[in-house]
Amino acid sequence: MDQPDQTTHFGFRDVPLSDKQTLVNDVFHSVAQRYDLMNDLMSAGLHRVWKDLMINALNPPRGDTPFALLDVAGGTGDIAFRAAGAAGPGFKATVCDINSDMLEVGRQRAAARQLDDRVSFVEGNAEELAFPNRAFDAYTIAFGIRNVPRIDRALSEAFRVLRPGGRFLCLEFSTVDVPGLDRIYDLFSFKVIPPLGRAVTGDAASYQYLVESIRKFPKPGAFAEMIGAAGFSRVGWQSFSGGIAALHSGWRL
Repeated sequence: MDQPDQTTHFGFRDVPLSDKQTLVNDVFHSVAQRYDLMNDLMSAGLHRVWKDLMINALNPPRGDTPFALLDVAGGTGDIAFRAAGAAGPGFKATVCDINSDMLEVGRQRAAARQLDDRVSFVEGNAEELAFPNRAFDAYTIAFGIRNVPRIDRALSEAFRVLRPGGRFLCLEFSTVDVPGLDRIYDLFSFKVIPPLGRAVTGDAASYQYLVESIRKFPKPGAFAEMIGAAGFSRVGWQSFSGGIAALHSGWRL
């Protein structure tokens, strides 16, 4: 007898686990050209501050020491470019994303910034990375892990591809923990962001999904337990802007 398909959340909807990746891909195909603009609108520009804090935590070497970064779900290149700007000549970044449209935006931006020799782009799935064991010094993922159907598999793959002493950093929307701000944030998320998405990209439904997916993501403590279960040590997190976002960290020791 066939086993029923497992289900996962797509926004607030329960969908077959096998369908979630296709639905997520459709969202990002739709918004790729305006993705970073919408991040500005969705976060009132705060995502830039949070990403700078992520790069500060990454702290890539500024000399010629070789340093290999894997940035997953970072198709437009934003994190990789910021890291390259903070690093020395030994730095190389590989951006891995499942969405070809996002990767094309990233390649165009890398060429415009003359970073083609330091940042490369690879199409791939966070749950099954096509890289050898212990290939990278750091793994970053910003606002992407909540869209992965099997988060535990992505975390296990992150552990696998990191060298001993490698750092895992995940920036993600989180749970607002300031009384009053939570109600304002919900109002902004559900009443303002989808209409903004329609005005800027012609697509309100994709942004409805994005705000719903944030609410379904595990709370920081629960996500930290998942990171530890994947094998990481010294797991912790730092909340930003009243809990709107959080930077999660772990080490492969």
